[in-house]
Amino acid sequence: MSTGPGGEGAPAATRSTGFPVGGPGDARGGEAASADAFRNASRRWTTGVAVLTARHGEEVFAKTVSSLCTLSLDPLLISVAVTTRSPLAAAVRTSRRYAVSVLAGHQEPLARHFATPGAGHALSLFTVAPMRERATGAPVLENCLAWFDCRLHAVLPGGDHAVLVGRVVAADAGPGEPLIYHHGEYRALARPHLPSTGART
Repeated sequence: MSTGPGGEGAPAATRSTGFPVGGPGDARGGEAASADAFRNASRRWTTGVAVLTARHGEEVFAKTVSSLCTLSLDPLLISVAVTTRSPLAAAVRTSRRYAVSVLAGHQEPLARHFATPGAGHALSLFTVAPMRERATGAPVLENCLAWFDCRLHAVLPGGDHAVLVGRVVAADAGPGEPLIYHHGEYRALARPHLPSTGART
């Protein structure tokens, strides 16, 4: 008899979802997770790394983010979150456009640079990172793994962050491996050799 999630031997509370309901960690009944517990759990979520960019007049803004999410194919929508106090958020609200560059494994130095407070603001394009303006005029990092050029579709409240929903007007991708972020560290994909099983695919 199966005793795995959803199996006949599973408790009644897990049969529909495959996950236990209730118990000591259940937040119902007025309990709430602590900020430390939230951060600790969040650090286990592995993401790609991207740089959000915007231009407002002669000023250019950039910030390393890991909150990129593709939302819709019809219309083409993505979202990215940035702190509400960020000058970049204000620049996007005013200019109504932004771009997101998905970083390749060799671009870790750029991720670290644009994650540094104060490093993501320049007059004209950044000298530390080659960029090119795309359809909306928002700058995109050269040699990145992929990019999305967007016009602002909506700004949604997200607590201490603003969720910038963008309608994608241009996008492209190139070869390479992604830069990823896990447990507070930048990492690269590891591709260990897998022995052949002799099976044909």
